[in-house]
Amino acid sequence: MTGLVAILIIVLIAVIVVQIGRLSEIAAKIRGEEEVEERSNNKTAVYLLLFLVAFLAFCFISGWMYKDRMLGYGPHSAASEHGSDLDGLFNITLFWTGIVFVITHIALFWFSYKYRAQKNRKAYFFPHSTRLEIIWTVVPTFVLVYLVVSGLRIWNDVMFDVDPEDDYIEIEATGYQFAWDLRYPGPDGKLGTKDFRKIDLATNPLGQDWTDPKNIDDFQPTEIVLPKGKKVRVRINSKDVLHNFYLPHFRVKMDAVPGLPTYFVFTPSKTTEEYGQQLRDYPEYQELADPTDPESAQRWEEFEFELACAELCGKGHYSMRRLVKIVEPAEYEQWLAEQSSYYMSNIRNTENDPFKGQLLDIEILERDRELTSEFKTAIDAEESSAVIRLKNVFFETGSAELKDDSKYELNKLASLINESEGISVKITGHTDNTGDNDANIVLSKDRANAVVNYLSDKGVSGLTAQGYGSSQPVDSNDTEEGRKNNRRTEIIITK
Repeated sequence: MTGLVAILIIVLIAVIVVQIGRLSEIAAKIRGEEEVEERSNNKTAVYLLLFLVAFLAFCFISGWMYKDRMLGYGPHSAASEHGSDLDGLFNITLFWTGIVFVITHIALFWFSYKYRAQKNRKAYFFPHSTRLEIIWTVVPTFVLVYLVVSGLRIWNDVMFDVDPEDDYIEIEATGYQFAWDLRYPGPDGKLGTKDFRKIDLATNPLGQDWTDPKNIDDFQPTEIVLPKGKKVRVRINSKDVLHNFYLPHFRVKMDAVPGLPTYFVFTPSKTTEEYGQQLRDYPEYQELADPTDPESAQRWEEFEFELACAELCGKGHYSMRRLVKIVEPAEYEQWLAEQSSYYMSNIRNTENDPFKGQLLDIEILERDRELTSEFKTAIDAEESSAVIRLKNVFFETGSAELKDDSKYELNKLASLINESEGISVKITGHTDNTGDNDANIVLSKDRANAVVNYLSDKGVSGLTAQGYGSSQPVDSNDTEEGRKNNRRTEIIITK
């Protein structure tokens, strides 16, 4: 029994010796791993410091390299009066957030280096510091209050609406997938009312109410043209999904919301040509506009302002780009004079025209200007006589009775004749070839006399009348349009 116990003790001692040997081996391995881990920690900490330097250098160097291409910097100063205020606000915000950005990144990577895991060093448990909490609460509070107050002040200035007494232009932009419908007021300076229920893509894409006289002179250009130095109010609408009316160079950006009209007011301060000249001195804009064409103009010469949609409104989002031209006031007035009313070009005297057969104020004014120009040209011409057709003198069918709408042109004609000296005026009447020739001569003479009588009642003297029937056609009598042109009243001015 004693021998068995002795054998067991010997075996147990042998097991203990083996386990001690294995523990020593494991301890040595652990000590080696700790050394490897410490070396790895040191190496990673150094790499983090190098990354910090490279990252901050990248931020500052890339910002400096591309500053001439970014809005608000280099040549891309704002092209509107309010834009400089917004740029200034962004610069102030960038200054304060930039300080925080740099300090926090330096602290983040420096602390990762300084407080990396090391042998014989223990982390300190630091749960609370009233002083630090006051500092990092109070300082950001004052900075944020300053930024918010400054932002609200500028926001209120930028987002104001026009005063009814202000001198401004109001235009309209309606977004849809994937384009913009633009609308300008005509000579009355007022945009007409709309009703979405009246939208017809073929004849009335904006749903204009043609019974509203303000719509009659509105026109729809393919690009935005505005005068420098004039306040502009833009009505912003959408037909389908959310779009965004974005004029980056003017610091204008406003959502176009279906069913909820929005607006933006701004004043252009630089013409397109002036902005292009501003880009001219920068190497980035002296490159060819088309690198594949050695003969192409430089980028600054091809510069154009643009209207873009800043919402991802669908696959054709990119195609919503429209050109924007800012010109001098005189050039803008000339451009306005060249535009034609959408109603007069597409609706007038069609089945959709509620004023079909009536003479409109806009037509009377236009004819007044046209008649005045024709009369002046006739007076100033070298020829001894000139013929002017009276386009807005109308008679009842088969009769010499003047229609009421004739009074506008005849009143203007009376005024022009009475203001002129040294001229004689003959009124001539003409018909088409329908009916008896002798009857046509009598009818044309009677109509000429009717005009003479009307003008005489307005104080015009020395008038003569002549009827030519169908003997002097100006168009073919084989078509209704031609016969209509042949039925006319003219004046012959002799100096």
